[in-house]
Amino acid sequence: MPIKIIIADDHVLLRQGIRNVLELEQDLQVIGEAGDGEQAVELAIELAPDILLLDINMPKMNGLEVIRKMAEEQKQVKIIVLTMHDDENYVIEVVKAGALGYLLKDIEPGLLVKAIRTVYEGESFIYPSLAKKLFFEINRQHMKALENAKVIERSKEDRLSYRELEVLEMVCKGMNNQEVAKSLFLSEKTVKNHLTNIFRKIGVTDRTQAVLYAIKNKIVLID
Repeated sequence: MPIKIIIADDHVLLRQGIRNVLELEQDLQVIGEAGDGEQAVELAIELAPDILLLDINMPKMNGLEVIRKMAEEQKQVKIIVLTMHDDENYVIEVVKAGALGYLLKDIEPGLLVKAIRTVYEGESFIYPSLAKKLFFEINRQHMKALENAKVIERSKEDRLSYRELEVLEMVCKGMNNQEVAKSLFLSEKTVKNHLTNIFRKIGVTDRTQAVLYAIKNKIVLID
C-alpha cells in the first residue's frame, strides 16, 4: 500500500512541483491538494491521508491552527510542516501542537522523500540545519528541567531515573556525550548506556527525538 499524502499550500506551482517529485516514487501517492487551511482540514477528514504536508502561512486557517484542529478531531494523520521559516521557535510550537516533521522549502527532493517515509513510520524528522539550533534555543530560553523530580513515569515498570533525567536535560542543552560525562563525573560509556535506556523508555531512536519528546511532555519546561 502506498503512503497517501495531502499537500496543503496556497501556491499552486509549489504544490504541483511537490506532487511531481513525490509521484516519481512508487510507494508515495498524492491523493489531494489544499489551497488554504480550512480546505486542508476538510480534505484530511474526508480522505484520511497518512501524511499531511502542510505550510505554516495559509489563508483562512494557518498551519498551526490546522495542526491543533486535527488534534481536536483525533485523526491519525501524521503532519509534516513544510515552510520558509527557519526560526526554531516555530519548530517548538508545531511540535508542541502535534507535528512530527519540520522541513524548509529549499529541501532536496531526496531528503523530502526520506522525511515522509520516516514520519510515516512514526518517527520525527527535523530539517538538519535546524536540529542543532533547536538544542541551543531550548537552552537560550532558560529552560527549566524538573529538578526536584526523582522519576518521570511512563508506567509502573518503565520510568526515567533521576540520573537519566539529568542526562536528558544536558542533551537538551546541546551537550555531547563527552561534555555530559565530564559534568556528571561519569565515563562516556556510562553516558551512552544512560542514553540507550532513555531512548528505550520514551520510545525514540536519537537525540533530536529525545529533545522533542522532552518538550512535548514537559520534562523540559520552556518559558
